[in-house]
Amino acid sequence: MTTAALQTVLTVPERFRGPVGVANGGWIAGTMAEALNGGRSAVEVTLHAPTPLETELRLEHVANSVSLSDGDKLLVEAILVAEDLEGPGFVPFNDAARAEAGFVGLKAHPFAECFACGMREPGDGLRIFPGPVEGTDLVAAGWRVPFTVTGEDGVPASIVGAVLDCITGWAHFGPGETALLGRLAVQIHRPVIPGGRYSVVARPTGRDGRKMFGQSAIYEMDGTLVAAAHATWIAPR
Repeated sequence: MTTAALQTVLTVPERFRGPVGVANGGWIAGTMAEALNGGRSAVEVTLHAPTPLETELRLEHVANSVSLSDGDKLLVEAILVAEDLEGPGFVPFNDAARAEAGFVGLKAHPFAECFACGMREPGDGLRIFPGPVEGTDLVAAGWRVPFTVTGEDGVPASIVGAVLDCITGWAHFGPGETALLGRLAVQIHRPVIPGGRYSVVARPTGRDGRKMFGQSAIYEMDGTLVAAAHATWIAPR
């Protein structure tokens, strides 16, 4: 018996770019998680190829998976994961905001146009600038949620995914270092409130050759876990 696929069209606006010319991986991961189950359960998103901007792409939903393709080229796959994702540990908002002063990207940023962590105008980009938290292996930033990322139903999963994405890379990166997101597992536990203040925290969890692993989370002011992610990054050869 063959399960019929449900197909829709997805176009990624230029605003949500990561590296120049392609979509932010976390934005794509959050979008796929939303398409699969709203992000309530953990969703593992694998990025097979960069997602182009301002292009009509095919979003295909079959059983417990979602795929994104450009013609016959598979770009992204998402599947459900039977586990709850844990965060790296809470950092109070004021401490997270102070850590931003140590953000490596302030000196040299490989993706300065990135929607999540780039040097974009306030309200246009998210401006998540994670820096090291003294005495720990964590990096953190304070996130003041702009109303410019709010949809009809609040802050969408695509924005949450973007917030959780880049910070896991910056948990590894030193000056001049870079990598591309290969996989992001995302789980959203509760809504993000427009205009709210949150701590965004990440830690590196290991390396294997060119692969770098990390986990990240968004926390409310009282330490309540809002969303979490586990990431795999791949450094260039």
